[in-house]
Amino acid sequence: MAITKKALLKALSTVQDPDLKQDLVTLDMIKNIKIEAKKVSFDVVLTTPACPLKELIRKECENALLETFDNAVAFLINMTSNVTTIRDKGPLIPQVKNIIAVASGKGGVGKSTTTANLAVALAKTGAKVGIIDADIFGPSIPTMFNCENEQPAVKVEGGRNMIIPIKQYSVQLMSIGFLTPAENAVVWRGPMASSAFKQFIGDTKWNDLDYLLIDLPPGTSDIHLTLVQTLPVTGAVIVTTPQKVALADAQKGLAMFKQPPINVPVLGIVENMAFFTPEELPNSKYFIFGEEGGAKFAKKNKVPLLGQIPIVQSIRESSDNGYPAVMTDGIIAEAYMQLAAELARQVAIRNAKKDKTQVIEVTV
Repeated sequence: MAITKKALLKALSTVQDPDLKQDLVTLDMIKNIKIEAKKVSFDVVLTTPACPLKELIRKECENALLETFDNAVAFLINMTSNVTTIRDKGPLIPQVKNIIAVASGKGGVGKSTTTANLAVALAKTGAKVGIIDADIFGPSIPTMFNCENEQPAVKVEGGRNMIIPIKQYSVQLMSIGFLTPAENAVVWRGPMASSAFKQFIGDTKWNDLDYLLIDLPPGTSDIHLTLVQTLPVTGAVIVTTPQKVALADAQKGLAMFKQPPINVPVLGIVENMAFFTPEELPNSKYFIFGEEGGAKFAKKNKVPLLGQIPIVQSIRESSDNGYPAVMTDGIIAEAYMQLAAELARQVAIRNAKKDKTQVIEVTV
């Protein structure tokens, strides 16, 4: 069979995106086709650089081409990406494609640790990532990124003072921790904290971002309401431990995002501290806080379980040292990379199948 663009696209139209349930040609994921004698190259543009199905899609493309053209042609398949978005380029942070709220009903479940490692994991795949540390009263992102003594620069644009985020480990960062002495307590009423959060959103000069993670304070507070009133949030991630008391509070956090006036899609659940495995017994799991609590919670609420992260001393040590655990080698790094891939996958599915989130008016 002669190699033509039409014949090539026909062959590739048999390959489906496993998540979006449509073929690559219909989804306009085949780009930059070049045909030179018996050499053919093209790009497969995925919905995220963190796509966990990248190699599966590549293999299915290769099989479809071999079935149609045998070995008569040499094919070069370049797997690339363009992160999807459903955001309008409105007046606030138009350069950010996806805004992801990371929340927990209860403090101490590892929400900020999860946020930090998710951000670095996404950045390691090639995505452009930022974090707003919205926990105004207990900011921990500066410590986790080993930049608690940094101070952001200010640039005047259009008569406004714009804050330049701190960049560490390829992640752009903004936190109240950069603006106040580390040993000082932030003693503010709710409206003052909300005002500071709004300033982080509107007065920070973010570079282009695929994902902006919002590390929210525990519970359901003024900050949460300010977020959904100010920005169209792509989706929320709920972090919990398996124990009953944490799950009860996580249920409240999830319910807040699902309330009809708010209606922010829940992208999934992260079960943190899911089990403990001693180094000397690598095949053993001890369920210190209960077994499969997060998995059952996700199933009950009909939302995805994004991942289960074990309780390991090195995660705590990495956070304290300002060097997120995903930057090391081993099973912990792999667990966070898989978590990031699954989150990116759920963002892509959400953007393809759900309507955009609207900024809301909250009167409570």
